[in-house]
Amino acid sequence: MAVSRLPAAALSLKQFLQRQKVLGVYRDLLRNIRKIPQESDRRYLRDWAREEFKRNKSETDQDVVRMMVTQAQNHLEDLRKSLALAGC
Repeated sequence: MAVSRLPAAALSLKQFLQRQKVLGVYRDLLRNIRKIPQESDRRYLRDWAREEFKRNKSETDQDVVRMMVTQAQNHLEDLRKSLALAGC
């Protein structure tokens, strides 16, 4: 009998792709937060983003994760619009 070399907790393809999407949104948020000129606002938003993603790290329901990704993308779009209006 062949023994699988995958760890018992290996992600399915769907989970892996969803994880990559979450990480991509997180990176995009942090990149855009770096463009904020005022240090205190930048620090506040960076801490907020980190806390939100940490708080929801253990969520496994794919529908809930999909909803949270959509919300994060909406926040990201709002941030981009605000930065564009501010000329940053």
